[in-house]
Amino acid sequence: MNNPKKILLLSKYPRLGASSRLRSLQYLPYLESNNFKVTAQSLFDDEYLNSLYTQGNRSAIKIIKLYYRRLKTLLSAYNYDLIWIEKEIFPYLPAFAERLLRFFGKAYVVDYDDAIFHNYDLSKNVLFRKILGHKIDSVMKNSNWVIAGNHYLADRAIVAKAPLVTIIPTVVDHTRYTAKEKITSKRLVIGWIGSPSTQKYVVDIHKALSRACLAYNARVMLVGATPQVVPELPGIDIEVVPWTESSEADLIRLMDIGIMPLPDGPWEKGKCGYKLIQYMASSVPVIASPVGVNLTIVQNSKSGLLASTPAEWEKALLQLLGLPEQRKSMGSAGRFAVENNYSIQAQAPTLKKIFCETINKH
Repeated sequence: MNNPKKILLLSKYPRLGASSRLRSLQYLPYLESNNFKVTAQSLFDDEYLNSLYTQGNRSAIKIIKLYYRRLKTLLSAYNYDLIWIEKEIFPYLPAFAERLLRFFGKAYVVDYDDAIFHNYDLSKNVLFRKILGHKIDSVMKNSNWVIAGNHYLADRAIVAKAPLVTIIPTVVDHTRYTAKEKITSKRLVIGWIGSPSTQKYVVDIHKALSRACLAYNARVMLVGATPQVVPELPGIDIEVVPWTESSEADLIRLMDIGIMPLPDGPWEKGKCGYKLIQYMASSVPVIASPVGVNLTIVQNSKSGLLASTPAEWEKALLQLLGLPEQRKSMGSAGRFAVENNYSIQAQAPTLKKIFCETINKH
C-alpha cells in the first residue's frame, strides 16, 4: 500500500461543535480507512464552547491563546499534502493565512455549511464591513476547492471565482439512526432538535403549536434548548431535554413529527437543513419553513410538509397529527432519501475524490 496522504484539518471546534462534527470529524474513520492520515486541530476547545453556550462569554485572553496555538500549528503546514479548512483559519482577522498558503503553493480545500460571510458583509460595524466584507470571497478564491453545504453557499463561491465548487450536504451516518417504531397508545410528540441560539424559532410558531397540541392532546419535546424557553411557550406541555451526541438518535425516535421553523433571512438561507435530515433518518415526518435548502430537501424527498405563515404551520401540524398513515409514508420516504443522498455512506466518496484530485494536482 502507498504511504497515506497526510491532511491537516483546521476545524473550528472539537466534536462538541455541531458544524465541525458533521462537516469534517465524522468523516475521519472513512478517510483513514481509505489511506488518508488526518491530523485534526480545532481552533476553539470544549471549555470555550461550553462557556459560550451556557454563559455567552468570550474571554479575550482565552481567544488570544487559542489563536496563538493555531498559528503554531500552521507553521507545520509544510508537513502535509493538503490543508482542510472549516470556513476560515482566523475568524475576524483578514485572510492573510489563506493568502500565505496560496503564495507558498500549499493546497487547501475549504468547507462551508453556514453563510458566515454575512458576519462581515452584513455587519453593523462599518469598519468590519470595509476591512472584512470580502474576506470569505478571498478565502474561496485562493482555495483549490470549495465544498458547500447548499446552493446558496455554492453560488457565493462561484461569484468569488473559486476554482472548483462542489455541493456536499450536511449528512448523518444512517447506521446510527433506526426507523421509528409504531406505538399507538402514547401521546403524540412534536419534536425539535437544535441549540439555545435557535430555540427562538420555535417560539415564533407558539400559537400554531398550542392549538395543534390542544386539538390532539400532543406534547412538545425540545432537544438542546434551555429551560428558559418554557415560559415563552405557555399552554403547551413541554419537555426540555439536554442534547448529547450519544442520546440524540434515541430521542429523535421518540418524536412523531419533527419541526424546523426558520425566518426567511440571509443567514437562514445558508442553513443546511441538518435537523430535517436527522428526523428523516429516523423515519420521522417533517414540517419545515421553505427557506433555503429546506425547500429542496422536503420537496425532493416527499418527507413532509412546508409551512410559511402561522396559519400554514397550524394546518400542517393538524394534518400530520391526524393522519398516521401519512406520517408513516412520509417518514419512510425520508429514510429512503437519507440512505441514498443525505448520509456519510452516500457522500464520503465525493469527499475522497476531491481530496485525491487536489493532492494529485500538486
